[in-house]
Amino acid sequence: MIPYIERTRTYYSTLGYPPYHWAEFEDVPFARPGKPVSESRLALITTAAPCRPELGDQGPGAAYNAQAKFFQVYTDSVEPVPDLRISHLGYDRKHSTAEDPNSWLPVARLKEAVAEGRLGGLADRLIGVPTNRSQRVTLEQDAPAALQACIDQQADLALLVPS
Repeated sequence: MIPYIERTRTYYSTLGYPPYHWAEFEDVPFARPGKPVSESRLALITTAAPCRPELGDQGPGAAYNAQAKFFQVYTDSVEPVPDLRISHLGYDRKHSTAEDPNSWLPVARLKEAVAEGRLGGLADRLIGVPTNRSQRVTLEQDAPAALQACIDQQADLALLVPS
């Protein structure tokens, strides 16, 4: 077991930040799907970043790379599957190799679900959402932009695959 919350609190307190207040929502804006998943169009949302080689190593096992971060919601085609990476995120590099892109971008598995009739369809564009650690920016800027991207693609469902 990795004590993520305690490690995060300790890390930020050593930097002089006050204790972190985790986001809490009494009213969650989720809704029961209006039709079966097998008839629904799904939008894939990821926190992975487009690979930009000029920003340094972003491959599997790369050290944390803050230069590779992005700060605006983006969309990209799911065909062909884009080259997205997670070096900009603070994941547990000791216990994960980050070699399997399906762990942050399961396009192939979702296409299989469509082909098997378990999912009605996959939106043509994935949605990339930044992880800028600001609850205010997430609520006021990123979440509405991601929602609009889902609406624009006529998605019935959204799957967030955080990295």
